[in-house]
Amino acid sequence: MKKPGFKKRFLYWLDNRISGGSMGLIRLLAIMSIFIVLLIALVIVLFQLNGEDGFLAAFWDSAATVINAWMPSFEDGGIVYLILMSLAAIAGLFITSILIGIISSGIEEKITSLKRGSSAVVEEDHIIVLGFYPGEYTLLQQLVLAAAEEPCCIVVADDIEQEEMQQYIADNVEKPKNVRIICRTVDIFDPKALERCALSACRSVIISPTDDYRTTKALLAVSAVIGQDTSSVRVGAVVSKAEYRFPPSIAEKHNVTTLQTSEVVAKIIAHSCTQCGLSETFREVFNFEGCELYAVPLEAGGMTFGELALRVDCAVPVGICTRDGIRINPPRDTVIGEGERILVFTEEDDTAKLVEAAKTREFAVDPERRAEKRPEKVTVIGGLESLDTVLYELPENVSEVTINTAREPDREAVAAAIAKRKNPFAVNFSHSNLLRDDALTRLALKSEHIVILSDYEKGDDEADMDTIFLLLNLRDIRIRRGLSFSITAEMRKEHNQHLVVTDDNTDFVVSSNMSSLILAQLAESPELIDAFRELISNRGNELYLMEAGEMMCAGKKTTAEIRRIALEQRMIVIGYIDAETRESVFNPPLNEELELGEKDSLIVLAES
Repeated sequence: MKKPGFKKRFLYWLDNRISGGSMGLIRLLAIMSIFIVLLIALVIVLFQLNGEDGFLAAFWDSAATVINAWMPSFEDGGIVYLILMSLAAIAGLFITSILIGIISSGIEEKITSLKRGSSAVVEEDHIIVLGFYPGEYTLLQQLVLAAAEEPCCIVVADDIEQEEMQQYIADNVEKPKNVRIICRTVDIFDPKALERCALSACRSVIISPTDDYRTTKALLAVSAVIGQDTSSVRVGAVVSKAEYRFPPSIAEKHNVTTLQTSEVVAKIIAHSCTQCGLSETFREVFNFEGCELYAVPLEAGGMTFGELALRVDCAVPVGICTRDGIRINPPRDTVIGEGERILVFTEEDDTAKLVEAAKTREFAVDPERRAEKRPEKVTVIGGLESLDTVLYELPENVSEVTINTAREPDREAVAAAIAKRKNPFAVNFSHSNLLRDDALTRLALKSEHIVILSDYEKGDDEADMDTIFLLLNLRDIRIRRGLSFSITAEMRKEHNQHLVVTDDNTDFVVSSNMSSLILAQLAESPELIDAFRELISNRGNELYLMEAGEMMCAGKKTTAEIRRIALEQRMIVIGYIDAETRESVFNPPLNEELELGEKDSLIVLAES
């Protein structure tokens, strides 16, 4: 093999230097400039073209001419000297032009790099959101609302152009001056890339709701970065399937909290399907717009919970935070210990205040006289992923359920879920083709409440479009036949739900929306996770809508009197819904007089 010659080696060396970037080119130019200056200075000194001025003077004249690219005048010296200085000026012109081009190109590269969002984040106590999906802004908006007036920095990272993320956020998220949202283009599955987001110095990391594979990979990458020593960094995520939930030992070691989305949404659907408007109440409890749950210190040591309920204004006491955990809706004679915090439902964590005990009138209250809920029928259509949870969590007055699915459900699992209930119900199985109008009409005619579950075997958009198509046909049947059945529909993506107009007899539970609300709550108040789990389960206390007449609260009564009547029935009232306007009012002032109709609904926390 023939060895490469000098020319080929030189060109190879030159290519490597040029490909080294701006600094490599600047170093090459500096070497060339020094070489030209030295060569010209040596020629001047050897031939004594500058008289007796010496080498330093010749070097200075040569360097000044190269740097300034300044052509000499006729009086500066002889013809040879003028020619040498002219060559130096021409060389300087080329060198200066190339240098300006290199600097301009370097600045442009840096600006482009910054626009791509590849620079490191230097923040402390910030919130990191991994994953960004156009059309899904609930999580970011909730984090902004949670900040209130406190300074807050939110870092959003995903493998999307920074400018694109910034534009989407600017167009869809209302951001006050105290909140900064920083976008970075990062591979959220690469631990090395995630280090640029300053994970070890952040307050919490939230994995934006997505498919289980992406969530699990992102959780593993985060765990690899923060390790087990950074226990102050909280990590929150949701998965749709139980098999992708982080093992408890690993989750505890890395301070990871995961919730199963399909299970949470299924519980909310089950509780809401027979109580129109309850899904909106769930959203009010979990979001930061309006009232939410806070654990606050109140000087209530020695009081009973019943006394406290009549002395707290601008907030509703709903539980006690003890050393053993949170007790929601404890018996009214429960004595509050010294230093124990109170779980309140209020607008801000500093608005709850103790006042003088409210004066209340005596009312005869007999919970045993309350009419039993009439038996109701529910029809469940769609996916099988969360069917068992829905059946187990359905209200106690459900007497019959019809299940219509395209695929055969696991009948043993269905029977097991029903058997675990306090009040089992009859179940009917059907596999009618609901794309046919006659089959859907027959199903609608014998239904009081219809639940549409999402098919998790399909992609988000495909499953949502199936739900929308079924929903539109059910609404058409309801109008044509003059029926009054309610519809509770599960959607996967918030932007798909916006395609369908809400009506009085349709509730939507959007999994990405509810997941975002709960993740935002966990980022701000991780100690409330057990309280949230109790509220969305069929064990312990749950949210209910109760008619004011049924609870003996109809007529003119103050908020304090309504609280007292409810406590005697082992319930806590957090608000009410006007039967005519369907408007919700939460946390009314303690001494405000309310006039409730028999059919107005009280929003209560109760065990049953």
